[in-house]
Amino acid sequence: MQGGRFKTIVTHMSLSALVLCGSANAELASLSDGELSEVDGAGVGLVFEDFIFDARTDAAAGQTFKISGIKDSTGTKDVAITVSQLYIANSGSNYGQNLSGVNLGRLVNPYEIELVDGDDIGIQDKAVLQFSAPKKYDATTVVNLDRDLDGQLDTQTDSAGVTSLKEYAANPEGYDCVLAGAAKGSGTCGSRPTGVDPVSSEAIVGERPDIGLKLQVQVGIETPDNLNIHAKSAVFDGSYLRLWGDDNKQQLVGEFRLNLYTPELSINSCDAAGQSCGNTIYMKNFELELALGNRFQPMSIGVTESLTGAIQPGNFVFEVASIADYATSQGYLANLPGDGKRASCTTANCTAAWDFFNDYYSNPAYKSNLRVGALHIGDIAAGGQNFGSSRIEGMTIQYLKISSHDLAN
Repeated sequence: MQGGRFKTIVTHMSLSALVLCGSANAELASLSDGELSEVDGAGVGLVFEDFIFDARTDAAAGQTFKISGIKDSTGTKDVAITVSQLYIANSGSNYGQNLSGVNLGRLVNPYEIELVDGDDIGIQDKAVLQFSAPKKYDATTVVNLDRDLDGQLDTQTDSAGVTSLKEYAANPEGYDCVLAGAAKGSGTCGSRPTGVDPVSSEAIVGERPDIGLKLQVQVGIETPDNLNIHAKSAVFDGSYLRLWGDDNKQQLVGEFRLNLYTPELSINSCDAAGQSCGNTIYMKNFELELALGNRFQPMSIGVTESLTGAIQPGNFVFEVASIADYATSQGYLANLPGDGKRASCTTANCTAAWDFFNDYYSNPAYKSNLRVGALHIGDIAAGGQNFGSSRIEGMTIQYLKISSHDLAN
């Protein structure tokens, strides 16, 4: 599950943005002489124990958490965004009402900051700075689960119309990434849900935090609205950010893999008092696996220094490089077989081109997935609607460019 030995820092932490201060007690975990001999000094493992983060606005005490400097589309009205609450705490927080400590990472599977040899991950002649969440276990078996919450094990139908039980990857040491209360051996994630160890009967604090954000948005002097987003028992296992320097672009580029799994992601909007809320959107058993950039088409983030097309100077630009540009520079596009079949290749260049595109379009590391086990609008018990499951799988980003624009000009 882990590729190397790290010196692990264990931190006990409680933070509160109400008073903009907190307490922290950090210590180094002891290692034996044998373990110390295996430490390569290439990275640091981070584990936060009993972690609580709670940032909120308390107008009565004169304490505010605001985002300012934003205008509406006309450029004449200020848009005031007040963060009513931003929290990270243990699962079971009741949407941020009851906060208790959660563990982020484990000693055997921490968050990591490390320098990686780019040659080992396909980024030639580069030192790569990598920030990574806890790892997933390698899949060694499969299990059957009820992810769509219909009371039955999930099924799948093949191209011949044959229906069978759907198989999910698992490891005897892992936990299902999305199901609340997942049992050991049900998946590949290392982060454990809160519960009780069935063997030792010891309480497990767990490494799956509740995360929430409550915003109040006001345009000019108009009546403000509230927007609330909550993720229960969130898991980020397998996520990472890699950064390196690009000689051609003369800037920092990267590769980002964001995995977010939660048994419930909810969104609703309320009035200024936080009451009279509209129907809440519940996305049950939510799975996001987002791949932005890779070694062939790294992502970049920057600010325009001069007029670039229709983009004025000083605007934000996010870009994932074009795979077609890379393939052209390597001569792959010019050497593809006319009928698209590898067997038709008569040269080594043709075979290499076909193999490149075959790997690119079949490699799961380059694909993004979005799955929702069940989409509910409103409380089902109170007459809400269940729109069933939905999914978008195998999406590959061939080119992406996002830029900000000054709408006032």
